[in-house]
Amino acid sequence: METNMQIAKELAAAAEELISIAKPKKGQIFVLGCSTSEVLGNKIGTGGSSETAVAMFKALKAVCDAHELYLAVQCCEHLNRSLVVETATAECYNLEEVTVRPVAHAGGAMATAAYENFAEPVVVEKISAHLGIDIGQTLIGMHFKRVAVPVRLQYKKIGEAVLTAAKTRPPLVGGPRAQYLENRP
Repeated sequence: METNMQIAKELAAAAEELISIAKPKKGQIFVLGCSTSEVLGNKIGTGGSSETAVAMFKALKAVCDAHELYLAVQCCEHLNRSLVVETATAECYNLEEVTVRPVAHAGGAMATAAYENFAEPVVVEKISAHLGIDIGQTLIGMHFKRVAVPVRLQYKKIGEAVLTAAKTRPPLVGGPRAQYLENRP
């Protein structure tokens, strides 16, 4: 079994790799969905860890801060997959706050860690993120801008949980006569 420090390092490395591939602009949103139960080898929602969540959150927050990205952390299905963000993120993107506070069994360990470790946390119902990582198949697809593009990373798992990553690009419109920018991400 991996230690929380090893798990946090893996997440930071995976996030750095995704950022290097996606090339987000400063101020864009990085969304995280994570089941610490799955990371630790348990069925989703059955054996989460606040210690693991805090270690992972702090590692990812440091990466996002270094790249000047806003971090959004998805809550579990019991809170309808709402997201924990900093107040500054909600204000910048005009996100509507909802009245709830995530806890371990209604929100999940990761969302609780985000709520307890962000400087000024709020919970929002929806977001349109630019890139993100899903750890443990928590289904973050609803939180991406159109069009989400899968990104294959060196890391296939974080701990025991399957890792899926994505970036986004603007939709291609216009049909057969349209011309597209070649260097668009």
